Order: sequence, then C-alpha cells, then structure tokens
Amino acid sequence: MRRIPAELVELYERQGWWTRETLGELLAAGLKDNPDSGFYVHSAVRPYAGTFREVERDARRLAAGLQARGVGAGDVVALQLPNWREAAVTFWASAFLGAVIVPIVHFYGRKELAHIVATARPRVFITADEFGRMRFQPDLVADVPIVGLVGTPSFDDLLADEPLEGTVAADPAGPALIAFTSGTTRDPKGVIHSHQTLSFETRQLLENYPPDRGRQLTATPVGHFIGMLGAFLIPVLEGAPIDLCDVWDPGKVLQLMEREGVSVGGGPPYFVTSLLDHPDCRPEHVRRFTTVGLGGSTVPAAVTRRLTDLGMFVFRSYGSTEHPSITGSRPSAPEEKRLFTDGDPRPGVEVRLGPDGEIFSRGPDLCLGYTDDELTAASFDDEGWYRTGDIGVVDEDGYLTITDRKADVIIRGGENISAIEVEEVLLAMPAVAEAVVVAAPDARLGERTAAVLRVRDGHPMPSLDDVRAHFRESGVAAQKWPEQLHQVPDGQDFPRTASGKVQKYRVREHVRQAIAE
Repeated sequence: MRRIPAELVELYERQGWWTRETLGELLAAGLKDNPDSGFYVHSAVRPYAGTFREVERDARRLAAGLQARGVGAGDVVALQLPNWREAAVTFWASAFLGAVIVPIVHFYGRKELAHIVATARPRVFITADEFGRMRFQPDLVADVPIVGLVGTPSFDDLLADEPLEGTVAADPAGPALIAFTSGTTRDPKGVIHSHQTLSFETRQLLENYPPDRGRQLTATPVGHFIGMLGAFLIPVLEGAPIDLCDVWDPGKVLQLMEREGVSVGGGPPYFVTSLLDHPDCRPEHVRRFTTVGLGGSTVPAAVTRRLTDLGMFVFRSYGSTEHPSITGSRPSAPEEKRLFTDGDPRPGVEVRLGPDGEIFSRGPDLCLGYTDDELTAASFDDEGWYRTGDIGVVDEDGYLTITDRKADVIIRGGENISAIEVEEVLLAMPAVAEAVVVAAPDARLGERTAAVLRVRDGHPMPSLDDVRAHFRESGVAAQKWPEQLHQVPDGQDFPRTASGKVQKYRVREHVRQAIAE
C-alpha cells in the first residue's frame, strides 16, 4: 500500500476527518438508533419487506456463524450478489467482524471473477445460484474454504442460532474493503480502502444530501462499493428506509414510484433520463425528482439543462473508485457552476493540475493503494498525490471541469471499461489485424464502447453479431462488448505519433464525426 505522509495523517486526525471508529462500530451505532426503519427489496425473484432490526439480527447470526468457522478481523469476505437482502446481511456481518469485504458486480463474467478471486483470496465467497447472465461457477472458488447461498455450507447453514454481540476490534487505519474496477489495466484493479477512508466518505456524502429527500430507490449495483455504501450504510446513519431493486426496468420503476412513493436521487444520467424518456412518465413522476446529483459517468450539459428546466435542483460531482469524492457543487453554488462544471474540491480534498492538465488529488477519502504494488507505485507519489488520469481545467472561482482522459477507460452508465482489455479480446479474432477501442458519446449512458478495426487481407469485416458471439465465448461481461464497429479503409492506417503510437484522441474525434453524419 502507499505511504501516507505523516503530516497528512496528523491533519486528517486533527480535523476529525479520520477517527478511531471502525465501519462495524459506525454501522452498529446507526442500527441502534434506527431499528424500526424499513428495509425493502423490490424484486420479481427475491422480494423482501422488513426492518433494520430483522436484517441486523440475521447479519449478526451470520457474523457469529462465520466467527465459529475461524473468520475474523482482517479476513477477506467476497460477495457477488444482486441488490438483495442477503447482500446487506453479508456486508453488515463482515463489518461487525472487522473483515475485509470484497463486493463484486453481479454481472461480472468468468474472466473478471477468476482474476478477482485469485487476487483477493477470500476465505468466504457468497453468491447466488443464478441471476440474469450470472451463474455460479464452483470451479473458480474451489479453494475458498466457505461458499454461501449456494454450495456447502449454504447461506442458511452459516447462520448461528445466537447472534454476535457487539463488534470485533479492528485497526481503523487498516483495510476494510477491496473494490475491483476496470481501468487502464487488462484485469480489474483491486482498490484498497480503510475504515477511515470509507467512514469519512460516508459522512461527507450524507452531509451533502438534503434532509427531506424521502425514500430513495437504489438501483446501482451494490457490487459497486459506492452503491454498497449508498444502499447499506448511509440510510442507516440517517434513519431512512432502504429500498432496493435488482433489475432496472424504467416502466416498472415508474410504477414503483407511484405505488411506494420512492424516488431516484441521481447517479449516472441514464438512471434519470431513461425514466423521463419512458412513455409512461407523467408530470406526477417528474415532481418526485427534487434534488438530482449526477456523476459516475460523462454528464452532458444538455442533460443538466433539461432537468433544470423541468424544475429539478441539479448538481454534478467527480470522483473515482480510488478517490470517491474529489469535487462537487454545494447547494449554494451558482447555477452555471452546478450545471456546467464538476464542482469545487470537497472538504479536506486538494486538487492540482499537472503541466498537461492532468488532475492530481489527495484527501481523507483517498484509498490506501492497489493490490498491485507496481500499480500503486505508478499512481501515487510520496507527497500523497494520486494521478487520476483525467484532464481538466480550473476556473477563476476554483471549479473543476473534466475535459478529457489520459486513462484508457470508457465510462458506460457509471461502469468503467478498460479499452485495453476489449482490444485484446478483439485481437483474438482471426480477421482482426489491429483494434483501437475508444469511447463514443451516448445520450443515455454517457459513453459506449466503439471499436475501430483494421482487418487482415482476405478477411471480411466482422459483423457486430460476430463480435458479440466472440466476447460471449471469451467469458467477458456483456457491458464490455463493443456497441459500435468502424473499419479503417483499405490502404489507410490509424493516425499515429512519430513513434508509431496510435493517437486515440484523433480516433475518438473521427468516431464522433462518423456518428454525427
């Protein structure tokens, strides 16, 4: 893990940004204060309605059952579950035990899961038998001592008769969660967060929320760590109900809004715009959107203006798995700042720009580093600064706007996709001589994956169906499959630097122009 300068540790502790409280202690205090808050799962296959008290009891029974099997502070517990009650039970149990939780996005495929299990080496793996495209693959976790929900012992077998009392002591500065995210590397990167970084992130996110936001539906996967905090920790601290849905169906979500009185507070723009664009959306639905925070994906200015014109209070924010909350707009910020910039630095966060405009950040919610020591060394310096790989400008009032990315990553509906990984899968196709993968603009998802191919002599250009079949056979998660194909004309080449490197910014521009035509 990275070295955190002593002066930063002293500053964060003196300001109260870092405390001696573990996630388990933070969670236990919130549950004690709000035992009767509602817990709801809106699902066709695994619905649930209950209270925090009832879910906590099973979480403590699971914690006791795992403890009896030798799981304790610092041990790794991995879960790959949809937005179900069992995901909360597992997360809360891990927090009570002081264990390191590894949330895995439920639609990750065999390739991603194999890498995560081999890297994190969990003592416990809890997953579903099947859900959508996800299927339990026992051979990938054959060396994991405990498998729950499916396998032996099953989830119910792990629940002890008597619940765990209190919480297990853990080092607040030590690892609490490993989040795996696609980026510039070929395999998902393991990002390590501590109890202190996540506790600070949780508290500062909660401070940004309006006090009267009502029941908020969580549709973003809890396999994303920020979705997990937003679903299972922040509502506990504010005493708000937890409402989960495991499938994003805009028509059904609109019905849910009408029947249950829930709303959607933001996230990647797609979650809001897909509701507004649905034929069943009516003015009474629109009135349920009051404050909308947008981030996690490219946020077009046309979207922020549209939502504002509909009467919503809109703001943008910027962060990453490594540094979740870098900038964001306060409620008091001028409208043009909220709508057309990514905000100014959050409390405790510092931002500076490199000579080429690359954004460097540091702050109390910055991660401890990666599971890959070489990647940690390349991404963090000795003064505690993180190289984001994004390019931006800062205006005279200190507000940041992201203008481009150095990192070779596509952000589709809030999901990071490694361009390098997609390129390597494409290059395994016999017809493909060279592949360049870039982000194409998308009105709903922010970005989608576009592949520009140079085809070998004597081979036809693959169709999109050919490419999808190849990715399916390769075991790659469906959200990474190319959604657009372009071909380099015969006799031409990609634009390159003098050293022969493809100039991806020019390829992106060509793709944008092709779409516009």
